[in-house]
Amino acid sequence: MLRWFAGQQIRNTASIGGNICNASPISDLNPVLMACGAKLHLASQGSKRVITLDSNFFLDYKKTCIKPNEVLVAILIPFTAQNEYVYSYKQSRRREDDLAIVNAGLRVVINGTKGQWRIRDCTLVYGGMSKTTVMASNTQQALIGREWNEATLQEATRLLSEELQLSWGCPWGHARVPQVSGHLILLQVLPDSLPPPLSSLSPSTSTLWHTQIQQVIITSSQGFQRVPCDQKAEDMVGRPVMHLSAPQQATGEARYLDDVPRLEGELYGGLVLSQHAHAIISVDASAALVMEGVVDYVSVTDVPGDNMIGINNDEPVFADGKVMSFGQIIGVVLATDKPLAQRAAKAVRVTYEDIHPPVITIEDAIRAGWFIGEEMKVEDGDVEKALSEAEHVLEGEVRVGGQDHFYLETQACLVVPKGEQEEVEILSSTQGVTAVQTNAARGLGIPRNRVVSKVKRIGGGFGGKETRGCYLSTAVAVAANKVQRPVRIMLDRNEDMMTSGGRHPFLGVYKVGFTSQGRITALDLKLYSNGGISADLSIPVMQRAVTHADNVYKIPNYRAVGKVCRTNLPPNTAFRGFGGPQGMIITEQWIERVAEFLKLPSEQVRRLNFYHDGDATPYGQIQPKVHVSRCWDTLLENTHYLTTWRSSVDLFNKSNKWKKRGLAIIPNRYCLAFGITFLNQAGALLHVYTDGSVLLSHGGMEMGQGLHTKMIQVCSHCFDLPMDRIHISETSSDKVPNTSPTAASVSTDMYGMAVKSCCDQIMERLKPFREADPEAGWDKWVERAYFERVNLSAQGFYKTPDLWFDWSKGKGNLYSYFSYGASASEVEVDTLTGDFTILRSDLVMDVGDSLNPAIDIGQVEGAFTQGLGLFTMEQCVYLEGNGRTQRGQLFTTGPGTYKIPAVSDIPVQLNVTLLDGTSNPQAIFSSKAVGEPPLFLAASVLFAIRDAVRASRAERGIIAPFQLDTPATCHTIRMACEDQFTQQAQQCFTNLSSTRKWTVNV
Repeated sequence: MLRWFAGQQIRNTASIGGNICNASPISDLNPVLMACGAKLHLASQGSKRVITLDSNFFLDYKKTCIKPNEVLVAILIPFTAQNEYVYSYKQSRRREDDLAIVNAGLRVVINGTKGQWRIRDCTLVYGGMSKTTVMASNTQQALIGREWNEATLQEATRLLSEELQLSWGCPWGHARVPQVSGHLILLQVLPDSLPPPLSSLSPSTSTLWHTQIQQVIITSSQGFQRVPCDQKAEDMVGRPVMHLSAPQQATGEARYLDDVPRLEGELYGGLVLSQHAHAIISVDASAALVMEGVVDYVSVTDVPGDNMIGINNDEPVFADGKVMSFGQIIGVVLATDKPLAQRAAKAVRVTYEDIHPPVITIEDAIRAGWFIGEEMKVEDGDVEKALSEAEHVLEGEVRVGGQDHFYLETQACLVVPKGEQEEVEILSSTQGVTAVQTNAARGLGIPRNRVVSKVKRIGGGFGGKETRGCYLSTAVAVAANKVQRPVRIMLDRNEDMMTSGGRHPFLGVYKVGFTSQGRITALDLKLYSNGGISADLSIPVMQRAVTHADNVYKIPNYRAVGKVCRTNLPPNTAFRGFGGPQGMIITEQWIERVAEFLKLPSEQVRRLNFYHDGDATPYGQIQPKVHVSRCWDTLLENTHYLTTWRSSVDLFNKSNKWKKRGLAIIPNRYCLAFGITFLNQAGALLHVYTDGSVLLSHGGMEMGQGLHTKMIQVCSHCFDLPMDRIHISETSSDKVPNTSPTAASVSTDMYGMAVKSCCDQIMERLKPFREADPEAGWDKWVERAYFERVNLSAQGFYKTPDLWFDWSKGKGNLYSYFSYGASASEVEVDTLTGDFTILRSDLVMDVGDSLNPAIDIGQVEGAFTQGLGLFTMEQCVYLEGNGRTQRGQLFTTGPGTYKIPAVSDIPVQLNVTLLDGTSNPQAIFSSKAVGEPPLFLAASVLFAIRDAVRASRAERGIIAPFQLDTPATCHTIRMACEDQFTQQAQQCFTNLSSTRKWTVNV
């Protein structure tokens, strides 16, 4: 367990003594030391004493019996004697660098003769079960003298569950109860040195624990199409070119917003944020304003323009008399530095008068009839008739959890008033310079031509900086305007997570008809999303969900209806996949149920229903080339999925009781284009200087995805120039106006075409000079063109053709083209804890003719990992409210409580193949988008886990249908396995049913 104690950087810095004296109830160290009977050597002036680290050491939460004048100088850990065994255990949501949900130190001393082994002594210590590390004294005493056998261990688990009662209202209590019920079984999986009577109680179990603590060597392979043999060596299109800013990012030289040096007179803003979900407020900032170094307090009364901004102008810059969600901006305190601004913000007194119980969940909103906009519907065929005539019909519900963007760089901006004619410059971490410009101009009440919005690069976006940063930048613009000084804010992580929204949680209610062979004949699907308090992008997110819920399946009678629920939560927003993953995972869940109902392999049912070339979607758009079958077949062939791979998994499961392996293969299709037609446009500006160097500007943001690198590749190809002759400095609204956000995965498609347009214009103007002297070369052609007064600047523009949609009919050409893929994953699940390891994942992705295989494969791997977090690990936890907390308050507001995948969570073996021979005439140089489409490939991990759980249940004769909603956390997986220990845990839940829940499922 101690291998997973904190991270290596923390272990290199912190101390053992400090951890003991901190007395955290979830310390990974204290349970082990208590179980061992460690001695603590204490010293004070003129005095020394030795105490035992036992149940008397911890007095209360983070309080010990160490006297105020004593220090811990040494720790004595006794050696184990013959037949004395010590085992430590930790259960967390992530293996590396994570706090424990529950942990344990277990010690047992046995003796016996003639094969009759009895427990002579034992110590059972647990963390995470109370406000201190606790010793299960009653259970210990009851075990002493008992024979070591299965019956004793069963009795031990019963005694333990009675002794360690845990309130349902305790943080993570829902996850702790089933884990503790199974902890005594861990005595069966002690190291191999146990005597045969102990180790033989549960055969084939000990290997799991060795594999958990060994250093795993991660391997990978990448397959991609090579450029043609006759392509010039200088032509970089299609070659695996390194991300151009990678060296600067690796060395720390790359500049982000908060690296911009402080300006003269610059102030820092501290946000005053709502701490209630729905309340009338009154504000008193006097205590903050008297603090030395505090300059001003800015609120709704200081907005010179319109306080209502956003896509639909339905969300305030500052709360005006009432708050509608947690984290809503009430005001900004301006001070000379960040720590002071934040202290002063806390000093602002806000009085809340709650209006009524807030609407937090999807179910709350449905009951209240509180929705955003009209329902969105796509329908094809006669659904009612097909369902009534179907051989079989299944109904059910699927929940999909939300997800935080957790970009490395939080929301940030710096606003600089220019001091004349209302001009203002905004530097921000945004995916849309025009959105920042537009909203700031509206809030300030000035024309947009007075606002310049700039971005050098941003530290990740994933959709979270498409709209949500505009509220921060507009608030800061109002503040800077009031004091006429530069103002900067970079949110702390907890502020960012409280205010910025995330991926929409979804509820899907389905009714599906099918034949005995597995052919899907009808689907009636109702989708509900939790949109939060304002519209933001919730409507287009739902539009994409209802147009992606067919995934790769031809369903002749299809109806998908979507409604966005309005709730008193911060507005949810764009997130990589933009509603597509939610709609698709719901479909894959009911596909799995159909296969289980028919007792058919799920891959057989999936393949039977694939789209084929020329098939139309339910909204009437033709798919000319459907590459899903090629992706699927390539994957089956590369992995031997149906033969040796499946056989090896089945063989493993027959040989192991408490760990099971699972295998799954999942297809996906992603549709490319902005769902809002007018956004499918792009501009670029190109300057050629007389030395032959090129300065390129376009409307897209570089956020780590390699957009600038690809644009330079395009320009290099068009000009036949080395890439180092071309430079992109920044993205700015005064270079390329009226830009669409860098989103929807189509920036390379659109800006690539706009850049090519610029290049084509320049090459056409240089044509006379190239024809007159073909051997002169680029520099001479440019020089001669300049002396002939030829314009060496060009403005390029592109709009994606043939896009239209009529939502009143649910028909049209909504997308430019389609991308396909497939993935297969093998996992190993510890059925006692719900932990899992991804042993192998194989991904095949259709990216057309890749512009840059290195970047594209990186995007596939990154999207897969982010999807892994969505489907298995990342859990946004909201509080139910219990007097000390408020209903609708986000609990997971930082890396301590919110876990994204770490290095040890990715597949041990990861193989990525870019499908060849899939040229796409709809995009630049026959490429395809790659940012969002691969995310859903991670669904194969979820269904591989489900396959392993199914094997565990089948071994105990459990054939009832079950479902793994997302995220499938270790707790969810553990409870789905259903054994005697989960039954005990379920009884604990029943006994605690009168206690108010701690969390609420939004």
